[in-house]
Amino acid sequence: MIQKTMGAQSLAFTEAPCIISSASVVGKKESEGPLGDLFDMAGEDDLFGEKTWEEAESRIQKEACVLALGKAHVGPDQVRYLYGGDLLRQGIATSMGAEELQIPMFGLFGACSTSGEALALASMSAAAGYGEYMLAVTSSHFGTAEKEFRFPLSYASQRPLSAQWTVTGSAAFLVSSRPGPVRIAGVTVGKIVDFGLKDSQNMGACMAPAAADTIARNLEDFGREAQEYDRIITGDLGYVGQSILLDLMRERGIDISGLHLDCGKLIFDQQTQDTHAGGSGCGCAAVTLASYILPKIISGEWRRVLFVPTGALMSTVSYNEGASVPGIAHGIVLEQCPDWKEED
Repeated sequence: MIQKTMGAQSLAFTEAPCIISSASVVGKKESEGPLGDLFDMAGEDDLFGEKTWEEAESRIQKEACVLALGKAHVGPDQVRYLYGGDLLRQGIATSMGAEELQIPMFGLFGACSTSGEALALASMSAAAGYGEYMLAVTSSHFGTAEKEFRFPLSYASQRPLSAQWTVTGSAAFLVSSRPGPVRIAGVTVGKIVDFGLKDSQNMGACMAPAAADTIARNLEDFGREAQEYDRIITGDLGYVGQSILLDLMRERGIDISGLHLDCGKLIFDQQTQDTHAGGSGCGCAAVTLASYILPKIISGEWRRVLFVPTGALMSTVSYNEGASVPGIAHGIVLEQCPDWKEED
């Protein structure tokens, strides 16, 4: 058996698939943040040479995929399946971005948790022997997200302090059954958690309960203490959501305050970049994983990390009808492969 169920929501891989390469592409604002020097590619502006923001988002998805494949010297024709998604209606950024690669594709929607969803499915497929290579990719774009979910930028509406800044960025991950520097040792698939919050300008609060649920479930399913992870890293709760998450975990008798990081806090400088509560969007967790988290695992600074991208499952229809904003979070257990050596 190459994988086994753990507890109520998790899987452990006895022959763990590996992330053998990754790539990140970001916009100008992201390149000016604390992680700016770590990204593979940054645009001089947020159009990336295209005419519309939507075309720009598709462009950066394709660029991230091409870069990740190139690092591993793998051609698109060698990839069995692509798992990808974004925030836009019908996933157009992914479908248009991946079209040229001609890889059989599963289009996903998990809001800002999509990188976790894609990595979970890619690792499950690789572990099951469905193919040697799987590609996981996601993206977001500040301009496209504001236009679709809030107000057109030209409207110049004032953003509350609880609002987060949608990251313009895309990251791709090549997952394989062959050895690599970081293995996906297990996954915890999240449930939809809804505390009845309706404020789309406070997504950290909407997503924090789902993050707490998934983290607690991961620890229970795998029979672990929080301290058995070097870091527990959420996707984009930001400053508001992180505070709520830590409180919710303490209510469960679990203290992760000394272990927790959040990609939404890492990617921007709150003091100088005017992003209010931090970063968000599918690209937030994805580009931080590719540029910052994976290198720390590869170097051995962190040996086991629980990566938990978080998503606010709203649409323009649900928002306009006054519905609450449910959250979801997926847990990906990432471990260093100390015996792995790069092939010449």
